[in-house]
Amino acid sequence: MPGISVSSNPSVPPRLWRYLRDRDVRHAALVTLVVLLLSAGLVWLRYLIHVWRIAARSPLAPPRRMVTLVFGRRLQGDVPERDYLQRLRRGLSLVQAGQAEQLWLLGGRSGGRSSEAMAGLAWLQQHGLPAQARVELEQDSVDSLENLRHARRLLLAEHAHLPPVALVTSRYHLARCLLLAGRLGVDAVPVAAEPALPLHPRYLGLLLMEASYLMWIDIGLRWAGLIGNQRMAARIS
Repeated sequence: MPGISVSSNPSVPPRLWRYLRDRDVRHAALVTLVVLLLSAGLVWLRYLIHVWRIAARSPLAPPRRMVTLVFGRRLQGDVPERDYLQRLRRGLSLVQAGQAEQLWLLGGRSGGRSSEAMAGLAWLQQHGLPAQARVELEQDSVDSLENLRHARRLLLAEHAHLPPVALVTSRYHLARCLLLAGRLGVDAVPVAAEPALPLHPRYLGLLLMEASYLMWIDIGLRWAGLIGNQRMAARIS
């Protein structure tokens, strides 16, 4: 397929709950719970405000033409579900407007026969992907951390230096992706999939969940640095 590169193995099985089986992750969860209780929830509220602000304020396009990473999401019957479709539409609009130097579709298999990246490519090709578009598929990852870690490795294989990237994902997901990108040394800017921040109950629930994830990750990393636990800190590196 002209302009399209498949850079990985789509058959890597998902490893659900593997993080919770890790003692360092459980350690971080326990510390986070203690902080949550001692602060009477105020620390979590701070993370919620942070997630909300990034979700509400993120732009619909990068400040300049950039390498663009589109995050996948679990498929439904081997086709993209509604959140993933919004991410794909945003990525397609950036390609069509000449704002994406290179488009990366991120995501391995999440329960179906197809990888998230391959399903995303099929949708793009059915909805006007320009023939000359440069598209790369990353198909090893099963979560946001792996999305970024594998994309970093593949980008470094193509470039002398890691280029700045635009992260295209759902508004509720942007704060976590930015935190992980920063931790991995990726210079990233957020690009929101949705035209505006949705305010329906499902979306509010996702924002609450993301605040919890962000608190867990951030406090775990801060605690690892405080006690000098390099093994724990290396979980996100």
